Amino acid sequence: MAIEILLGVAPMEEGRRGRSCGSLLPSVRKVVAEFIGTFFLIFVGCGSVVVDKISNGSITHLGVSLVWGMAAMIVIYSIGHISGAHLNPAVTLALAAVKRFPWVQVPGYIVAQVFGSISAGFLLRFMFGEVAFMGATVPSGSEMQSFALEIITTSLLVFVVSAVATDTKAVGELGGLAIGATIAMNVAISGPISGASMNPARTIGSAVAGNKYTSIWVYMVGPVIGALMGAMSYNMIRETKMSEREIMKSGSFVKDMGSSESTA
Repeated sequence: MAIEILLGVAPMEEGRRGRSCGSLLPSVRKVVAEFIGTFFLIFVGCGSVVVDKISNGSITHLGVSLVWGMAAMIVIYSIGHISGAHLNPAVTLALAAVKRFPWVQVPGYIVAQVFGSISAGFLLRFMFGEVAFMGATVPSGSEMQSFALEIITTSLLVFVVSAVATDTKAVGELGGLAIGATIAMNVAISGPISGASMNPARTIGSAVAGNKYTSIWVYMVGPVIGALMGAMSYNMIRETKMSEREIMKSGSFVKDMGSSESTA
């Protein structure tokens, strides 16, 4: 040990450990932000569905759609500069697949999203009892009908996400509004048929809390396929060939996100 100190090896190792611990903190913040953001989104969105059902439609279907869109928009503008506000395992996987997000961070993001959704589901069940299962996504028609809708709506959502959140030529400041509006539109169109999940974590949270796993494969497979289609479709028409690091550094809406990504 004395020789290592004399040669400067030990101090270098200590420095590496310090830098390692320092670089770990941004990743932890991102994971925590994803947990909080997903919890808020699912609690508000599913909560609006439950309240609408037990109050005999006081919110209305269009109102529920707007609540989902506004909740997503609020969360995006709140934590987008910290974690990117994926809030959805399908989004995280799709962005990683097209090299717009590092694979090493995918597991942490997905775990945070799933647990955030489950926590929101159990809180709704604690507050409203067994009726909380009304917030679960279950096909009202055939499974294949809902499967197709989940693919199409998620593909559109991730296409928009890819455009406004990863392309430097997009008007990034309006990204949250565009994504929220897309979610509201998708819920309005497909909600009565498939439940408009577009998010495996959202379905898992309601399913676990309500112990209702009917046709759950539809909402695990459909959104992932749709997300990959949406991300790859936009990638084909994207003009820039910039790397992920360059995009994160130069994008207006994701500029602050980039600073946290580069330190991870």
